[in-house]
Amino acid sequence: MRRGDLSRREALRRIAASAAAGAAPAIALGAAKESPFQLATFQADVTPPLGHPLMGGGIAPASSIEDPLSARGIALLGDGEPIVLAAVDWCEIRNDAYDRWRDALASAALTRRERVLLASVHQHDAPVADLEAERMLEERKAAGRICDLAFHEKAVERAAAALREGLRATRRVTHVGTGMAKVERIASNRRFVGPDGRVSFGRTSSTRDPAAHAAPEGTVDPWLRTLSFWDGERPLAALSAYATHPMSYYGKGGVSSDFVGLARSMREAEEPGVFQAYFSGASGNVTAGKHNDGAPENRRALAERLAAALRAASKATERRPLERASFRSVPLRLEPRSGPGFTAEDLERRLATDPRPFGQCLAALGLSWRKRCAAGRAIDLVAVDLGGAQVVLLPGESYVEHQLLAQKLRPGSFVLTIGYGECATGYVPIEKAFEEGDTNLADWCWVAPGAERALREALEAALREG
Repeated sequence: MRRGDLSRREALRRIAASAAAGAAPAIALGAAKESPFQLATFQADVTPPLGHPLMGGGIAPASSIEDPLSARGIALLGDGEPIVLAAVDWCEIRNDAYDRWRDALASAALTRRERVLLASVHQHDAPVADLEAERMLEERKAAGRICDLAFHEKAVERAAAALREGLRATRRVTHVGTGMAKVERIASNRRFVGPDGRVSFGRTSSTRDPAAHAAPEGTVDPWLRTLSFWDGERPLAALSAYATHPMSYYGKGGVSSDFVGLARSMREAEEPGVFQAYFSGASGNVTAGKHNDGAPENRRALAERLAAALRAASKATERRPLERASFRSVPLRLEPRSGPGFTAEDLERRLATDPRPFGQCLAALGLSWRKRCAAGRAIDLVAVDLGGAQVVLLPGESYVEHQLLAQKLRPGSFVLTIGYGECATGYVPIEKAFEEGDTNLADWCWVAPGAERALREALEAALREG
């Protein structure tokens, strides 16, 4: 039997056998006779300690905990090896850190690394994890710091333990639900045209620029999508995704899951029996800047708007029997950027001589990505097909146009697009952004022009029918 063809019965048998050997908890086998699908949910605290770097060392370190950060998700069993979908309230998880997370969760669920769809939610008052980049900084005694290696491992182990515990009490799944709702007054594209006719890319997560507020929202995906799992008429879990940067304000050291975490908590309070997970869609070039001037009270206002959409998507949900959960992984190769400032020599020089600690961190992140590319390690572009609904995971800060493309590739179907998967890429822009001189690509983009075509071809392969 090939690993990719592992049957549901064999997956359940192995999990139960591992439990007996002390390697993993037992799964609730009693319900297995009633349905071909089972669902486990899990949640773990991954809040960093005070003093930990936030946003990869780019802003003030953690000085207070405004609200805790969590890693949460589901494991779906019933069609081949288990599939895990997990959202982590961190800014980014990159390179070997990303693989460590997937390996640990895969081991807990007795599945393969590529069948773990792991995504950062991308709040900025939260950690960035890149173990190789951090080791570079430590070995060279640089002033910059990205993440604490010991804390990172504890967080990973905590999430894996929570998944193993969740597998002790799986629930029967008979139906999958799909719901959509328009989100009012949150998303806007970074790109806008000012009163003087000039193109600007400066509409950040919060801005007080009247021109940025007055300009149209631009290219966005206004729809929040919720994929839910049901036992008959009883909802078990809801996975929601919306394409926008998830920040109201940040940078002062207050660790927070921000307005998206607050909205998620609102839904948990409203439906305590339904597990809630939130994913940021492909939103590298989408922020709340048109509708947010950074005032602290806007965090609550944005959360209430998002919660209203979550509520509306739940009410609009249509159910259909869950009959399959097919999986497809396509290797995606994106070339490293090699213009001025991005060659290996330039990055090594910057790591050694940049007087700014964050400049050193950026150089280490770029070198970590180049090392991955040199080793020939592709990105797993993953899609899960649940019949009338598909889930696709995109790398890094993919621009929203990639999400809109994914929907066009499956017309008439429900496509839940998740961004911020393997974040080693940084921004994954469209070609037009390079051509127009998108100022956001000055330092947090490590992929060369041509990424749009490569991603399009991988999406076409991952989402093709049949």
